[in-house]
Amino acid sequence: QLQLQLQLQLQLQLQLQLQLQLQLQLQLQLQLQLQLQLQLQLLLQLQLQLLLQLQLLLQLLLLLQLLLQLQLLLLLQLLLQLLLQLLLQNIHSIPTHRALSFQLVYFYIFIIKS
Repeated sequence: QLQLQLQLQLQLQLQLQLQLQLQLQLQLQLQLQLQLQLQLQLLLQLQLQLLLQLQLLLQLLLLLQLLLQLQLLLLLQLLLQLLLQLLLQNIHSIPTHRALSFQLVYFYIFIIKS
């Protein structure tokens, strides 16, 4: 009977050891799962940062487009002013009607003011 008790005690110890090993494995799995969740969170944060950077880049590109359009408008205005100055300088050499000359002067003044 002593041998039977020893066997039972040994079995209990083995079961306890197995149970402890299983608990340890479960704890390790939970730690791994937590690490994976943290990595996923970091990845999502990186994606958000990338999206914000892309949005900023898009805004910068839109600003650049607006600046280029403004520059084009300024160049066109300058070209118009130069053409009108040239036209006004040579208006007396062109045989035109007097009313047309006044219209060109008013148009020139309108362009300069705007």
